[in-house]
Amino acid sequence: MAYSMRSGSVLGMIRPLPDAHTLGMGSMGELLRHAGVHHEVAGHELAAKAGAGDASALEAELAAWIRGKRIVALALSWRLDPEIGTRLFAALIEALERGRLLAKHGGPIQALYYAGLPPACDRVQEQFPWIDGLFRGDESPAESLAILGINPSVLPQSLSEGLAYDEDRLAFGRSMIASGDYKKIQAHHRDYPLFGKRGDRMELRVAYHRDRGLGPLLRAHVGPYLSDRKEAVAQFASWSRSLGKAGLLDVLSIGSSQLTQEAFGQDWGERPNGGGVPINTEEELSEIWLAARPMLVRAYSGVTNTASMARILEDRLDIAWHALSFWWFCALDGRGPMPVRENLQAHFDALDVIAASAKPFEPNVPHHFAFRGADDLSYIVAGYIAARAAKERGITSLVLQIMLNTPKYTHGLADLAKARALLALVRELEGPDFRVYLQPRGGLDYFSHHEDKAKAQLAAVSAMMDDIDTQSQNGPDIIHVVSWSEGIRLADPDVVNESLRITRAALTGYRALKRERGGFAWEEEVRERTRLLLSEARILIAAMEKTIPDTYGPSGLYRMLKDGFFALPFLSELRDEFAAAASMRTAPLNGGVALVDAEGKTISAAERVIMAESGRLHA
Repeated sequence: MAYSMRSGSVLGMIRPLPDAHTLGMGSMGELLRHAGVHHEVAGHELAAKAGAGDASALEAELAAWIRGKRIVALALSWRLDPEIGTRLFAALIEALERGRLLAKHGGPIQALYYAGLPPACDRVQEQFPWIDGLFRGDESPAESLAILGINPSVLPQSLSEGLAYDEDRLAFGRSMIASGDYKKIQAHHRDYPLFGKRGDRMELRVAYHRDRGLGPLLRAHVGPYLSDRKEAVAQFASWSRSLGKAGLLDVLSIGSSQLTQEAFGQDWGERPNGGGVPINTEEELSEIWLAARPMLVRAYSGVTNTASMARILEDRLDIAWHALSFWWFCALDGRGPMPVRENLQAHFDALDVIAASAKPFEPNVPHHFAFRGADDLSYIVAGYIAARAAKERGITSLVLQIMLNTPKYTHGLADLAKARALLALVRELEGPDFRVYLQPRGGLDYFSHHEDKAKAQLAAVSAMMDDIDTQSQNGPDIIHVVSWSEGIRLADPDVVNESLRITRAALTGYRALKRERGGFAWEEEVRERTRLLLSEARILIAAMEKTIPDTYGPSGLYRMLKDGFFALPFLSELRDEFAAAASMRTAPLNGGVALVDAEGKTISAAERVIMAESGRLHA
């Protein structure tokens, strides 16, 4: 690397229209700000010209922008089609050369960078081998700074500690994978009376593991995709038998198809399946339960006829636990046909079925807000609201899923604080008739497209899971293991089993490392972040309880989304109906995501309450 960004330098960022992927640029901008490096993002007109790929049309405005802003390094980000991304980058370089803006021509631009999908980065590097750096999307914050030649030690202590925490875990993961010791992990022996039989329950298996120090239950989401429906169902049954025989997986989560969720039992005709296991009969569900012995089994709920589908899953799968998304898996995200009001009522009707079965329930909620740009406070409060609503509807056991690395640019210490705050709030609901089971998981887009790095990342995020609940001697109750191949290819049984071994080995190895070190300097930072998040969350919750009738019922949940208590700036559907949520602004801040005003100033929970209660939209 020939050039290093330094304090006072200016990095120009160009996101050619119509690419809408801005979160990475926002996260990088925050890191640069803390490092003392200025950044300028190209305006709409320049971005539009960059997106047209015409060097001659781009040249004059590009030169004026670079010289006017005193830009010394330039980065182009294109996360869509790799071929187009390569062409746009080539046009940018042509415009720079025509304007004699590169350093080799005596111009101000000392370095060039490209951010895009791995195939585009490969093409750019092949065509322009002298490029200073490439961002393929799987870099940690510290790795991103290193590409720019910036030492993370220049960051404020809280951020540098956060990056150190992330890099330490990743180094731990790399070492563990390199050793290969995880391959020696064997299946546990379990022999309680109902093990693997009808009537076996998640609560029984968790208790068995806790009593014997066996660690968390391991869950994995599995599902092959084949164009032939019957062949796909048969292959899934075969995979289920293979996983059951290996004995490493406790909970098989069926990756059922969109049509299974939307049109179960109907004649699908020529309708596209949309990926996933295309189960369409109750008999097929029963066959899968038999094939999966001795694993517990669970599946997606229905996005239509939600309550009746819950009964079918109970009868045919003896389902380990049910899951619902309340505001989601409907017209709000395009995952189902129902309007939000109708969807909420259907989900509450399904809660009645679940409560009558005495089975656990998982609110599949907070990360769906994070996917749409929500701030950390929205994530936490939405998770609490869902848990409280479930308790008030009669649920007695709750599986609290916490998706880490979402968005993937979240720093580890911010992630821990967010997880701890949500867990603390939901644990306050516990009592003789309500028990909470913690189930963390890795983020969907966190894992690298490079195999060894992805495996190290799986070990690193598994280690972080053991830092969430420091009071527990056994770690989380359940871990939803996202297979290391998530960023590369579909996970077959071999990949799933290897991922389970990595997860268990990481928990054991990380605990040994913590005992050896005797504590971490970053713990106080996480406690302070958690305290602030809890304080803000309580303000928001109290305001909703005060101003929204039926707060924890379907009409209350609709109203709080409608009024703008949650931020959803990246919402793509129903933006007019939920304009208050969609018009809010969020931005990366201190490793997390915060609600901000037009000038980038943080908006407090108290200010958010005033905005929601007055009906004002944040422009």
